[in-house]
Amino acid sequence: MLSGFQKFLMRGNLVDLAVGVIIGAAFAGVVTAFTQGVVMPILGIFGGVPNFDALTFSINGSIFKYGTFLTALITFVITAAVVYFFVITPFTRMLERAKREEKPAVEEPTNQEKLLAEIRDALQNRPL
Repeated sequence: MLSGFQKFLMRGNLVDLAVGVIIGAAFAGVVTAFTQGVVMPILGIFGGVPNFDALTFSINGSIFKYGTFLTALITFVITAAVVYFFVITPFTRMLERAKREEKPAVEEPTNQEKLLAEIRDALQNRPL
């Protein structure tokens, strides 16, 4: 039972996934800091509020913090845009370029293939 668990932990895919999650979390922190440190102040120039976390409304004593949601939504959209434009798009271009380079050059037919093609054509063109 423990040996199976050990094999599971030692799989390459699990380690790759763990590294991806750790890097993704660090990347999310960078994008969040960028959003809160750069983008939100720019929005504050135009909207008058650099941070939406303070925006609330209340109904019957219940406080709804919709500003926190707006801030998280803006962070999500910016994170998605950064991932798309700086990770997905370049990676897709790199894969397309690699596929173009992998295409084998069209080879010249051998003499035997040329002769067989001539025989085939001559047989097709002879009268019945």
